[in-house]
Amino acid sequence: MKNETIKTIDAEGRTLGRVASEVAMSLMGKTKATFERNKYSGFPVKVINASKLRITTKKLDEIYHTRYSGMRGGLRVLKGTETAEKKGFKELIKLATYQMLPDNKLRRIMMKNLTIQD
Repeated sequence: MKNETIKTIDAEGRTLGRVASEVAMSLMGKTKATFERNKYSGFPVKVINASKLRITTKKLDEIYHTRYSGMRGGLRVLKGTETAEKKGFKELIKLATYQMLPDNKLRRIMMKNLTIQD
């Protein structure tokens, strides 16, 4: 890539949806004047203090994610509490951002430009 700057987003004390929507907008490039829908026009995003995310236990129980193994009967539905215990809040931010991005061929490219740190 050209010498692009990395946008840093601090997740300390902020809610999951607010952080994920800001990350998604930056990854898509909608915060730039040179936005093009059919090309990757965003820039790399780095999220810091993911473990200090403000989220209630009730919200963690309401959130669920699906995982499919490809086999018959292989669909697993995981609660947000399970995901937070096993993989941490980094995975919750990643999954929320993934669902906010457009479902097209650029989604993988956008997600490669996302780094999340505790």
